[in-house]
Amino acid sequence: MKAVRFHETGGPEVLRYEDVALPVPGPGQVRVRVAGSAFNPADGGMRGGFLPIPVTLPHVPGYDVSGTVDALGDGVDGLAVGQDVVGFLPMDADGSAAQYVVAPAGALVPAPTRIPLADAAALPSVALTAWQALFEAGGLTAGRRVLVNGAGGPVGGYAVQLAKRAGAHVVATASPRSRAGVVAAGADEVVDHTATSLLDAVSEPVDVLLNLAPISPDAFTALVARVRDGGVVVSTTPRVPTPGDDARGVRAVTVFVHPDAAVLTELVALVDSGDLHVEIARRVPLDELPELHQQADAGEVHGKVVVVPPAV
Repeated sequence: MKAVRFHETGGPEVLRYEDVALPVPGPGQVRVRVAGSAFNPADGGMRGGFLPIPVTLPHVPGYDVSGTVDALGDGVDGLAVGQDVVGFLPMDADGSAAQYVVAPAGALVPAPTRIPLADAAALPSVALTAWQALFEAGGLTAGRRVLVNGAGGPVGGYAVQLAKRAGAHVVATASPRSRAGVVAAGADEVVDHTATSLLDAVSEPVDVLLNLAPISPDAFTALVARVRDGGVVVSTTPRVPTPGDDARGVRAVTVFVHPDAAVLTELVALVDSGDLHVEIARRVPLDELPELHQQADAGEVHGKVVVVPPAV
């Protein structure tokens, strides 16, 4: 089969589009014929060797997948050959930047039917991140106010949709390029972070501050003043410590996404009901993945990109 792998860490030039042996599912595993593999910024960090997730070299990147079950390992129940599935794969195992991938059966759920199968790869890890940040870490409920900093990115798009659906008042930051998408996602207020200070724009306190964007430690700490007493600051950017305020009971939580098949099943149901929209910026063929990494390293990738392998 065809796959993209890196045999050593480094720049995009270490990625090779090459022939790889067809993987065989072991006990509790299934083999998936890949329809789509989502590109994530963490893929570049793992390829570059500066994201502390141990992988065995050579490594196939891509931890979001959509596709069709091709073979079952021993002891697998609940999935069938020919079934369309979607899943968040273990990040330390070979991934979905290939024509086939082996995955734990428990990581896969039936794919949404409302959208193209390849596009469903854009759902798992980013939508799970948004869900876990808002509801598990943030405890967001109807009637509360949430500030989503970085709402124009893939996680932010889901966060705005999910928060609005939960009945929250959503204040979101966005650049002029992403403003229309953030408004369409349901934001009640949109702040242009390129032209306005958040401290000046957000005058009414929020219950949850969700940070999804690069931010300086000083700027992040200053924003805590906009969180009401007893609120929570949630962040998905571990390179900058998440600040809180013990004196006012403001908690600080850093979120690292974890697999959750039950929640992913709920998210798929929301897609199929039309209550959650999957936005795709573009689709690229698998052999162009090294070029995509190069573009991402240069800051030229915006929105969610789905990588599509050649037909089998």
